Amino acid sequence: MNISDFLNNVNSLCITGHVRPDGDCVGSTLGLYSYICKNFPEIEVDIYIEDPSEKLSFVANFDKIKSNYPDHAPYDLMICLDAGSLSRIGKAEKYFKAAKHTVNIDHHVSNTMYADENYVWGDSSSACEVLYGFLDEDKLDRDIAIALYTGIIYDTGVFKYRATSPDTMMIAGKLMKFDIPTDEIIDDSFYAKSYEENRIFGYAVLNSKLACDGKVIYSSLTKKDMADFNVSSKELEGIVPQLRLTQGVIVAIFAYETPAGDIKVSLRSNDPFDVNEIACMFGGGGHIRAAGLNMPGKLDDCISKILAEIEKKI
Repeated sequence: MNISDFLNNVNSLCITGHVRPDGDCVGSTLGLYSYICKNFPEIEVDIYIEDPSEKLSFVANFDKIKSNYPDHAPYDLMICLDAGSLSRIGKAEKYFKAAKHTVNIDHHVSNTMYADENYVWGDSSSACEVLYGFLDEDKLDRDIAIALYTGIIYDTGVFKYRATSPDTMMIAGKLMKFDIPTDEIIDDSFYAKSYEENRIFGYAVLNSKLACDGKVIYSSLTKKDMADFNVSSKELEGIVPQLRLTQGVIVAIFAYETPAGDIKVSLRSNDPFDVNEIACMFGGGGHIRAAGLNMPGKLDDCISKILAEIEKKI
């Protein structure tokens, strides 16, 4: 299957990813956007992502991302990337429901197969790795390579996570042939933190607690905490991976109150614990070692419910 197979008789295309977009979401959606613009200039293409982080602005066509969602005539085709369920595309859902045809390209094992066509490779490291398989290698360029490499870097933790495979490394090597600035991509998309990110990171780690005889670590932030530190969800990405690295810990939990009033929870684990199973119990999902969910209720109550389920299985 090739991306061109989806484009027969397509005059208008909508591309989107998941809410609270990360490096893989931005990399895959912008990679596809740049590929379509370069190779199929006759197609009208729009890209919608919810307020991506400015630290990813080095990716080509970042300025073309639309974070408002105006009314639009039904698109001939909508392609969703890195989004495990329809609810994960947020306000872009209205375009999805109106689109004449829909395609879902993803790597989350919990994907609900919500589109007309679903291409979900759960063994792949990232949506960017999955997307690469749909593109013609001889139609790539440096901008597209940078976008795809960014997503792979982000979702593999710079090639250290278990989902990193020989295929992942082979694809990354092919992208490097476009003379991309690998050191800058890694620093800017994965390691770089703003002053505000460093402060809230330190606060969350300092206030973390252990449970289940030291096998679980958890931390949380209230809306007041986030207001006091002048941060939004975009500044919270590095917290739960760091909690997971605590010696003796099997499961890490990080939760925070969202502006909408619900609780966003991120889960990470070491062998042999499956956090996707826990997330699915509460309507979320993701991967075996990394998953997330949203819950109604109070912050402490939500953490207590999740801890209770983890304790049964740990």
